[in-house]
Amino acid sequence: MTELSAAHDAAVTDRSRLAGSAYNSDRDLAARQSLYQWQTPRYDLPGIVAEQLSGVRGCVVDVGCGNGKFIQRLREDRPDLALLGLDIAPGILAGVPGPVAVADATRLPLATASVDAALALHMLYHVPDIPQAVRELSRVVARYGLVIASTNSDRDKAELDDLWQRAAGDVLGIGRGPARISLSARFSLEEAGAFLGEEFGRVETIELPGTITVQDPEPVIAHMASYRAWADQHDVPFEATIVRARTILLDHIAQHGAFEVTCLGGILVCRR
Repeated sequence: MTELSAAHDAAVTDRSRLAGSAYNSDRDLAARQSLYQWQTPRYDLPGIVAEQLSGVRGCVVDVGCGNGKFIQRLREDRPDLALLGLDIAPGILAGVPGPVAVADATRLPLATASVDAALALHMLYHVPDIPQAVRELSRVVARYGLVIASTNSDRDKAELDDLWQRAAGDVLGIGRGPARISLSARFSLEEAGAFLGEEFGRVETIELPGTITVQDPEPVIAHMASYRAWADQHDVPFEATIVRARTILLDHIAQHGAFEVTCLGGILVCRR
């Protein structure tokens, strides 16, 4: 691991940064989630999760529940389930329908085999010790229960990475600037199965490819700006790079009519 990637890993997993800045409200998470409004095909992620839980009865815990997008849907679709939301960021839990609690994924405040399913959706890359978090998920889920995790591919949104480097290069007066930080790199879709396979005998990966097409730069700019909690990790003036990226996008859309971003995320359904 390079010194730079080690610093990025430390920043992505720093609890004070996560709780105090990145997820002290749902502003930045909601900006990242909202970009998918312009994706084709459209995936109903909460609906897919609810479908995977169709055979589950009893208690479901959403570890790293964020702004409660999945809990809210499950409350509507599956009122029979007992739902619990856990997150390390107290601020983001404010709008989540309870019960909720502040908790660390590597030390879950739950008894062994006490839940029937656990969700870990787009969050394991924020955990310093991913194998320990996977062991905790395995520990708290009953023998015949399941764990559903999700993350993005290493190839996800490559056009945004390219846009950032072009904009950063312009700001710095060089050809291409430094890469932007990747949140999911520590637990990418390509690597997630190996992590989860340490505890679960069956890991099914459901890939969700798509293309985001925008004719207005603002959804993309809001997504890029949502990384402001890690602005110090980009080795370039963050706000100036965002401003330059908007100009590049406006020019691209004027010339081509739209800007396209290829996406690849996935859901992993784990059983013993």
